[in-house]
Amino acid sequence: MPPLHPMLPEPTADQCAHSERLCALVAQQIDAAGGWIPFDRYMQLVLYAPGLGYYVAGATKLGDASTGGDFVTAPEISPLFAQALATQVAQVFEQTPAHIVEFGAGSGRLARDLLHALQKRGTPCERYAIVEVSAELQQRQRVVLANRPVEWLTAPPTGFRGVMLANEVLDVMPVRLFIKRDRDVLERGVGHGRSGIRYVDRMAAQDLSVAVSEIEAEAGELPDGYASEVGFEARAWMRSTADWLAQGMLLVIDYGFPRREYYLAQRLMGTLMCHYRQHAHADPFWLPGLNDLTAHVDFSAMAEAAQEAGLQVLGYTSQAHFLLNCGLLDRLQEDHTPMRSSAAHRLISEAEMGELFKVLAVGRNIAAMPVGFAHGDRSARL
Repeated sequence: MPPLHPMLPEPTADQCAHSERLCALVAQQIDAAGGWIPFDRYMQLVLYAPGLGYYVAGATKLGDASTGGDFVTAPEISPLFAQALATQVAQVFEQTPAHIVEFGAGSGRLARDLLHALQKRGTPCERYAIVEVSAELQQRQRVVLANRPVEWLTAPPTGFRGVMLANEVLDVMPVRLFIKRDRDVLERGVGHGRSGIRYVDRMAAQDLSVAVSEIEAEAGELPDGYASEVGFEARAWMRSTADWLAQGMLLVIDYGFPRREYYLAQRLMGTLMCHYRQHAHADPFWLPGLNDLTAHVDFSAMAEAAQEAGLQVLGYTSQAHFLLNCGLLDRLQEDHTPMRSSAAHRLISEAEMGELFKVLAVGRNIAAMPVGFAHGDRSARL
């Protein structure tokens, strides 16, 4: 059994056996690749390997400690999140068909609450589609969304007109890792030996080296020993959205920073983080397959990727500003209770989710200024 981290809940014997099977697969992949794989390949395996990865193996993920979940997202906290979001969606519906595509719909609560809020506003959604890679989460979604007009897609649509939503999607896309050593750029990959799976560094490939040079050109030279990540897969996903979106808006909601803030010299070890039973830790090799593994989003890179593909940046701000612009406090006053007030605090407080989480809107053929960015737009910081 892998050694326990202090203060983390003890896994069951079955959970440990599951993780050991995934470790064996990772070791096999490392050997087949000649003793080393890049970290994004490791992250892909531990999150998405068929039957074994965190998001495809059936373990409970979303929810608080009482349900055995590992983390809680904004839609799980309160319907207030969807009720405020409905204001922005309804504005887009004035210019597009009333269609929504949600990527990675979690438990399905955002879809359920958003459909209800739009119906209540008198701007009902005519078609709601979900693109979900996790069979376990899709099953949960089908229960939550039973008897509602929702369909599940195996791939993103093309020629889409309406609103696309990606809430906490980009943070779980695999990333490449780098570290500066004596002014050289090394790629931090994964190998294994007697001590198990571990980091192994080697000279960075050209694409990663160029990416780090571009970061330093904007954020300044990074100090010796500085380690962080680059989200090539998230950039590619953002570029792909231009192929899917004919008219409308893509809303990306996630935790992250603009490039100058992401790669601060003081942030010496990057943003890679693991989540296990409501506990956060920084060891990606502890019980792989049982931990969520995430990295913050470089929103400057996401905006650039969208623009390169032909989309327009429509707005960028904090989650707090976005929700307040969309009338969260008005929704709270309609049904004010201590529980809803506490939930609103979690959603908009700078000490909670309000500042760490950001909202980026990109789109095509949208004329009106998006209401969610009417005040506090930070697009100039990207």
